[in-house]
Amino acid sequence: MSIELILRLVGMVVFAVIGVQLAPLLQISPGDSDTSLRLSIAMSLSFAALGLLITPWITLKPFNWVRYQIRRLPASRLIAAIFGLAIGLAIAALLTAPLSTLPPPFNKILPISISLIFGYIGIAIMVMRHQDITALLNAPLLVAGNRGGNKAAPSPFSDALLLDSSVIIDGRIADISQTGFLRGTLLVPRFVLNEVQHVSDSSDALRRSRGRRGLEILSQLQENAAVPLRITDRDFEHIKEVDDKLVMLAKQLRCPILTTDYGLNRVAKLQGVTVLNINELTNAVKNIYLPGETLALKIIQEGKEYGQGVGYLDDGTMVVVQGGSRHIDRILEITVTKVLQTAAGRMIFAQPEK
Repeated sequence: MSIELILRLVGMVVFAVIGVQLAPLLQISPGDSDTSLRLSIAMSLSFAALGLLITPWITLKPFNWVRYQIRRLPASRLIAAIFGLAIGLAIAALLTAPLSTLPPPFNKILPISISLIFGYIGIAIMVMRHQDITALLNAPLLVAGNRGGNKAAPSPFSDALLLDSSVIIDGRIADISQTGFLRGTLLVPRFVLNEVQHVSDSSDALRRSRGRRGLEILSQLQENAAVPLRITDRDFEHIKEVDDKLVMLAKQLRCPILTTDYGLNRVAKLQGVTVLNINELTNAVKNIYLPGETLALKIIQEGKEYGQGVGYLDDGTMVVVQGGSRHIDRILEITVTKVLQTAAGRMIFAQPEK
């Protein structure tokens, strides 16, 4: 039996009792017992049906909405709200004693009103200014760390790698992390996670599949104990663009960004942020072939020029073979004649081995 069904049955009973209690208030002739009984039965059945219908909307639905909002709320803002509420209620408690000496009904109304007002003000102030307050609390620690010299205090995230949405959706980060080349902690900001989740909820089928793949990659990274994955709630609410937030966070934490986004790569480097681009890593670890070397290659299609055949190495490098068009779908021994490095990657030119 589900929780919703249990709540509906309990609500039906409670509303039926309420209906019975309200029946005498609606009775026109109090002395008529038959009319009173029929009215009580009608009211109890009506209110029982009403309770069965609306109980989830006044119990379970609001609870799920509050739980969803709390899960979305960053931990720093949630803690700030709790501290703000405590401070506001403490100030209101100091005012309760003098206000309770006022004549009625002010001695009962004003203490409750003051508690609500100061509680709300405390929450609002702490949530809106929680970043500034955190910075003020961290300032003495930074000063104490700098007393020994003029060098900046090391960041606790200096060994972390910030992941952006492109590298999460790309998926190769999961395979790279399993090789053991990555050290430190993979750090995913909450706003990047929200962006990936937004992509996974897209109405476009391609974007939705890419977003869901990104969420699966994050699950794989969490299961990989060799490279720990952390979610950070640090945010910059005054900045709208996710890339700008990521660059600002990297500068604040003094850690590099791991990405496949060419635009983010250029913008971050211009602002002095270290960027690790997986595409550049892929190009760097590709096999290097020099002119004169031979290899076996399967020709899969014709090239742009007459007589050319095209094949691909295991790492995706394109190989253009002069005179290879007549060997399509065959494995051919070829000799490398020229290697070109382009913006799109490495391209190899070859000819059939004589």
